[in-house]
Amino acid sequence: MKYRPIDLSGVKTYPLRERQNKVTAAEHFARPVSAGMSVADLLAALPDQLGSRDLLRVIDAVVAARAKGKPVVVAMGAHVLKCGLQPVLKSLIEADVITAVALNGAGAVHDYELSLIGATSEDVGAVLHCGTFGMAEETGRDINRAVREGVAAGLGFGEAVGRFIIANQNACREYSLLATCVEREIPATVHVALGTDIIHQHPSADGSVIGQASYTDFRILASVVAELGDGGVYLNVGSAVLLPEVFLKALSIAQNLGHHVDHFTTANFDMQQHYRPLQNVVKRPTSGQSRGYTITGHHEIMLPLLAAGILDRLNGKR
Repeated sequence: MKYRPIDLSGVKTYPLRERQNKVTAAEHFARPVSAGMSVADLLAALPDQLGSRDLLRVIDAVVAARAKGKPVVVAMGAHVLKCGLQPVLKSLIEADVITAVALNGAGAVHDYELSLIGATSEDVGAVLHCGTFGMAEETGRDINRAVREGVAAGLGFGEAVGRFIIANQNACREYSLLATCVEREIPATVHVALGTDIIHQHPSADGSVIGQASYTDFRILASVVAELGDGGVYLNVGSAVLLPEVFLKALSIAQNLGHHVDHFTTANFDMQQHYRPLQNVVKRPTSGQSRGYTITGHHEIMLPLLAAGILDRLNGKR
C-alpha cells in the first residue's frame, strides 16, 4: 500500500502552563558564579539536577555519617593514587572523615613507591619488550619483605606495608595513605589478585604469604562493612572489578553473621560507569532502604570538589 502523510489538523493541544514539568528555572537552575566565591557559595550555585544533585547528596550523607559516628569507607583503584590525590584524601583522614581505606594491589605498589622516592608509574610501553617492566628492585624487595614480616606478626597487607614505611623512615612517607592510616589507627586494607601486580614478578614474592595477608585484610574489611548499617557510607572510586566484588562478598558475610546492614549510602566515582560497580556497589547492596549514587567525572576534579564540600560543611557545623 502507498501511505499518505497523516492529517494533523485534528490534533488537540493544551496550554503550556497546564503541563507538569520536571525542570523549573526557579527550583532547578544554577545560580550565577562570581570571583572569590566560598566553597559553600559554589556548592549552592550548582543546579539542583542530575550529577550535581547526587554529589550534594553524597556530601550530606558523609557529613551525617560522621555526626552519627558511622563509618565512611573509601575503596580506590590505583589510578586515584597516580592522579596525585593523596593530599586530598589525607586531609579527609586527618579530619576524621574517612574511617577506613581499601586499595587493590597496584594501589599499594604506587603508595609504596611514592613514599620511597616521591614518584611512581613507569612508561610500560617503553620497557615491556626489553623485559624490565616492573623489575625495579626496591619495590618488589621491600613490599614482599613487609608483607612477609607482617604475616608473621599477624598483620594484614595494608597495615604491614604502612608500618614498614614508617619503620624504614621512607624519605617521602608523607605521601603514603597506608602510613597515614597506621598513624591515625584506622583500617587500611589491600585486596590482591595474584599475578596482577609487579611485585609478583620478583624472586622475593611468596604467593602463600601474599594470599594470607590479603585474606586477613578481606576479613578486616568485612568487619568494617558490618558497621555500615543505619547511616554509614561506602565510596568506590575508580575500581571497575576487584573492589566491587570484594565489597559484595564482605557485605554477604556481614549479613550472614546477623549484622543487618541497611539504611546506608553507597556511591561509585569514576570517569565512566562500569557493570560491576553499578551492580555490586550502587544497586544490589542498596535494594532495601539504602541509597546508591553514580558520580561520573575525572578523579582529579571530583574528589577535591567532594572533599571541599565535606570539610566546608563540617567546619560550618562546628
